[in-house]
Amino acid sequence: MLKQTPLYAAHLALNARMVDFGGWDMPVQYQSVIEEHHAVRRMSGMFDVSHMTLLELTGPDVQAFLRRILANNIDKISQPGKALYSLMLNERGGVIDDLIVYAPTPEQPELWRMIVNCGTHDKDIAWLTAQAAAYRVSLLERTDLAMIAIQGPQARATVTGVLPHLAQHILDLPNFVGIDVGQDWFIARTGYTGEDGLEVILPADAADEFWQKLIVAGVKPCGLGARDTLRLEAGMPLYGNDLTEESLAIHTQAAWSIAWTHDFIGRDALEAAKESGPQQQVVGLILEGRGVLRSHMKVTLLGVGEGETTSGSFSPTLERAIAFARVPIGEVETAYVDIRGRQVLARIVKPVFVRAGEILTPL
Repeated sequence: MLKQTPLYAAHLALNARMVDFGGWDMPVQYQSVIEEHHAVRRMSGMFDVSHMTLLELTGPDVQAFLRRILANNIDKISQPGKALYSLMLNERGGVIDDLIVYAPTPEQPELWRMIVNCGTHDKDIAWLTAQAAAYRVSLLERTDLAMIAIQGPQARATVTGVLPHLAQHILDLPNFVGIDVGQDWFIARTGYTGEDGLEVILPADAADEFWQKLIVAGVKPCGLGARDTLRLEAGMPLYGNDLTEESLAIHTQAAWSIAWTHDFIGRDALEAAKESGPQQQVVGLILEGRGVLRSHMKVTLLGVGEGETTSGSFSPTLERAIAFARVPIGEVETAYVDIRGRQVLARIVKPVFVRAGEILTPL
């Protein structure tokens, strides 16, 4: 039986189309993926992300533990509540998961939060538990909480109308920082869309009321379909497609997050790969002809070699088919994608297409 978030009944009431996503019964769309996508780019939309796994870490060795298991370095954190995006690697340098960790706040000075993907829940918990055995660290999964992401250029202003007593806190909140506001509410200026916005952690029994108030305030409910097209346009990887245990971390678009200033699991393997020279790169593709781009399509760079797409979709903002592809290193501007036996021309671009409503690549 599929798991259900605290907002399951609310999704059914809105006639959402539900799908199995990592063992959870989740809305893929309510009416139109394209309309939901545009709402986030132009105004505000919201996503039920309560399926994500929220862990709380406490104990005297938390920071040493995080330095060891994360490829990014928590020593970069310079203020309370600061968020850090990181990869968690195996000894071979493959990606176990990508995640966000939040530093403690003044209200909870001993508490670190970690949010990992739902599809990797079991293996993440097993890995973290095994690694934590050598440290004085406690891990607690908070299944009693929900999470709602409100994204878009009008998102923060709209939420202040719904939570007027927190208006100034929300308006003053720096990017990639979270704050405790009491009674298990935590508000962070983070997201997975390439737009400004908030991710709100709150008690499960308060989620429906907050969701309904946001609807009344004009925030459009959005499903997994729009979440995927938004993150793809914004150049953000999806675990299981762009990141896997078989994909070497330095050959992914999340390689920027690797810090070489500390000793982390997988570092030796990555350094060995660096010494032998980069073999692959991640590029963006914009299809010049007709067709639909999906993952695992063969990509040919003439005179260079072959690779494959890792994620692909139609871009509502660009009105073109776009994709990420992992391909051999080479100085070429075009590629051919095998779409059902047809070799369709695609232009190679940087793997970030749209951010903050701005198209970043020439059409």
